[in-house]
Amino acid sequence: MTDYKKPVRWSNPKNKLFPYQVGFTAPPHDFDGAPTDFLRMSPESVGVHGRMLHVPQYAHELTQRTKNFHLLEEVVHAFANNGADAVGQVGTNWVHCNGTTPDEIRDYCNQISEKYETPFHMAGYCLVEALRELNIEKIALNSVYYWPDWRDGIARFLRQAGFDLLYVGNFHDQGWYATQEEVNEQTWIFPGDLFEKSMNFVAQKAPQAQAIVVNGMSNYRRASDGLPQRPVSLAKGVEKTLGLPVVASCNALYWRIYKTLGIQPVGDYGRLLSTL
Repeated sequence: MTDYKKPVRWSNPKNKLFPYQVGFTAPPHDFDGAPTDFLRMSPESVGVHGRMLHVPQYAHELTQRTKNFHLLEEVVHAFANNGADAVGQVGTNWVHCNGTTPDEIRDYCNQISEKYETPFHMAGYCLVEALRELNIEKIALNSVYYWPDWRDGIARFLRQAGFDLLYVGNFHDQGWYATQEEVNEQTWIFPGDLFEKSMNFVAQKAPQAQAIVVNGMSNYRRASDGLPQRPVSLAKGVEKTLGLPVVASCNALYWRIYKTLGIQPVGDYGRLLSTL
C-alpha cells in the first residue's frame, strides 16, 4: 500500500464547496442517472459529481470490466484529491466480473477506503449490506435487463453471501421480451408499467421470499411525461402493493452512502432508506 495522504486542506470544512461531497463512477458509454438521483433526493448540504470510466470500444462485456477493474481505484484517487467524503461505484456486476466473493469485495472496498481516506462503496456489495441490515435471508432476484452471464454472476455472488435465492430471472426469462437482443435494444429504458408487472411476476414465483432484489440500474418511463425513473423512485409503491421490501442496486447504494455520511434523504423512498 502506498503512502497516499489526502490533501489536508479538505479537513477544514471552510475549504469545501459543500458540507457533504459525494462522487459517483459511471460505467463506460452510459450517461448514468445516479448523480442526478442522489442530488434530487438529498438536502441542499450535499454536492455530487459523476466521473465516467473511459474504456474505448466498450461493449458491456464482463471481460472488459475485468481488464479495467483498476480504473475504480483511479476514480477514488481522483475524488479523494478533490475532497469527496464518499464515493459510490455504479454498475452491479463489477463485484462478480473477476469471480470474486462478497468477502473479497468487502476487503477490497475497505482497502481502497483506507488507502485514500475516502469511503468507497460498490453497488453490488451494497445489496448484500442492505439485505443484512433488513435481516433478510430468503430473496427473489429480478434480474431485469441483465444478460445471462451477468444474471448468473450476481446470483452466484448473492448465494455466496449466504442468501437463499428462491427465484432468479430477467425480462427475457419472464416473457416480457422474445429475445435478450430485444431487451438490449431498449438501452436500459423500459415502459413505465413494466417494473410493477415484473415485480408482481417475481413475487408470484417466490411466495416465500422476504424481499425482492433488483440488480442493475434499469429505468422506466413515467406515464405523465415520459421521464425515466429508477427503482429507487418506484420502490415505495411496489412495497405497498406486495408487502415486501425492495432492495435495488440504486436504493442500496444510496442508502449505504447516506449511512456513511450520517444524513437522510429528503422524502420517503421505501423501507430500506427509512432505516436511516
